[in-house]
Amino acid sequence: MSYHLSQLGWDDRLVSEFRRFDRPDSAPGRVLRADRGVCTVLTGSGVTRATLGGAVMIEAARDPAALPSAGDWVVLRHWPDRRTTLELVLPRTTMLIRRTADKDSSGQVLAANMDVVAVVEPIHPEPDDARVERLLALAWESGADPLLVLTKSDTTRDPAAVARQLGALAPGVPVLPVSVRQGRGVDELRSYFTKNRTLALLGRSGAGKSTLVNALAGTSVMPVQEIRDADGKGRHTTAYRNLVPIPGGGAVIDTPGIRGVGLLDTGDGLARAFADVTDLASRCRFDDCAHETEPGCAVQAAVADGSLTARRLASWRKLHHEVEVESGRKSARLSRQRRSPAPPSSSRF
Repeated sequence: MSYHLSQLGWDDRLVSEFRRFDRPDSAPGRVLRADRGVCTVLTGSGVTRATLGGAVMIEAARDPAALPSAGDWVVLRHWPDRRTTLELVLPRTTMLIRRTADKDSSGQVLAANMDVVAVVEPIHPEPDDARVERLLALAWESGADPLLVLTKSDTTRDPAAVARQLGALAPGVPVLPVSVRQGRGVDELRSYFTKNRTLALLGRSGAGKSTLVNALAGTSVMPVQEIRDADGKGRHTTAYRNLVPIPGGGAVIDTPGIRGVGLLDTGDGLARAFADVTDLASRCRFDDCAHETEPGCAVQAAVADGSLTARRLASWRKLHHEVEVESGRKSARLSRQRRSPAPPSSSRF
């Protein structure tokens, strides 16, 4: 099946960005999958595999987040010996990024250039409030529009009630119950990325992301594993980030199942994910209120009258502390980089 790049979001901005690299041996494309230095890229003439060029490798040495990821728009170069190299990642409009396991506050890009990030949470066996809050902070920080998708809605008698309950954890975010088995909510989900838009799915293993991709694509494009009924957990079915073009236009990015996700300096994303707490904090008597025992604390007053749960406040405190720690680590890393000489660029353009 062939796709015109405009069906995947290629627009006037990208045409302008690519213009200075436009030459007979180069071509634009969108990364479908990146795996150990080799990228599968969709171009105007079909799908090709490309190794990373020197300039990309040098930039990635400075910042691992510069490595190409699913959803990236890139510049390819075709060589006389039939090799194809990925020479440049074009500027991203949005970026879904999580903290890696190291201690220098570097990031791993899960998806790029998506219009909507859907946090996928299964209703069975039971939604995890803290995980939803953490993933929504990540989604808000990406710059894309967040969406909360509740899968396996056929496992409860009243999915609308569950949606209302979780909606309290997602101020300003649409909540969509979906059942692929019953066909409920799939068309509405498809409406979020019609034509040339891109939807990224974010959630734990077994949440039903790959099943959603298959339903949206109208065919089996991602492997699906049966999960254990007792705890709802399953094996990781997607170990890599994968962009799937959808017939008729648009694309879905299926990210790996995430057991835990570390936040970087997602201050704005956290503030928007906890807009209710942020709004209360703005009403405190003192600007430096720690929301503990200070007089005139609007946050503690809300906990006292039941309009804010102690659990949600504790979740906000935990994530806020995590962001502060990561911000300090990032500042230290950038300071070390400024003191180190930058490696020379090897761009061939």
